[in-house]
Amino acid sequence: MYLSKRVRRLLALLTCLGLAFLYVPLVLVVLNAFNRSRTFSFPPAGFTLKWWNSAAHSEGALHALGTSIRAGLGATAVALVLGTMAAFAVQRFEFFGRSTISFLVVLPIALPGIVTGLALNAAFSNVLGPLGIGFGLTTVIIGHATFCIVVVYNNIQARLRRMSGSLEEASADLGATGWQTFRLVTFPNLRGALLAGALLAFGLSFDEIVVTTFTSGAAVQTLPLWIFGNLFRPNQAPVVNVVAAVLIGFAILPVWLAQRLGDDVATSRL
Repeated sequence: MYLSKRVRRLLALLTCLGLAFLYVPLVLVVLNAFNRSRTFSFPPAGFTLKWWNSAAHSEGALHALGTSIRAGLGATAVALVLGTMAAFAVQRFEFFGRSTISFLVVLPIALPGIVTGLALNAAFSNVLGPLGIGFGLTTVIIGHATFCIVVVYNNIQARLRRMSGSLEEASADLGATGWQTFRLVTFPNLRGALLAGALLAFGLSFDEIVVTTFTSGAAVQTLPLWIFGNLFRPNQAPVVNVVAAVLIGFAILPVWLAQRLGDDVATSRL
């Protein structure tokens, strides 16, 4: 497709403006994590690692970080199992209501977080409350899994669409059991999609705040909740910027790895 020089320059300018709109605020957060001033004046009054040292010794931030990691790992494990099973059911079998099941699995990622949070809060209060199970880490994991399932489901379903069922049929014709076929044929082809889905699910869970607010209760505080709770405290504001900078890194890494895995798998197939 041929584009004139003027159009190319316009597209380049619009691209730069869009990227600046997305990433300049993140760059400012990282700069403020090193800013010597508590008021976050710009340009920075000077650079220091003092706030990083304070963050490293903040018991609240470290405890919240551990909670976020546990919640993310738990939600990812649940999402891997349920998302993979749903993807296999929809992609490998013909049954009545298959498209409806697919729609219902994907729907939670499109719902506003506050709607999901309210619904889960009511469900936990009415269902788990009478059983003596209160709000805590378990309810946070369940809440996060509702939308983490979607990214696993989409990754596995996309890979299954590109996988020919003839490989599994040939394995069965050669006498392999269902488990042997899955272990030696299906799983190696799905490994990259599973890992990419797990990384994306963990990233979504780690950053979630709206659903967490409605499902955590008073005893559980994840890192995003800790940031929000300390954001407007003058003495904690520099530490909050450090934690936010770390959170940006935690968010970028899973997405980058998932993208690399997808590119590597696509290249290997070519």
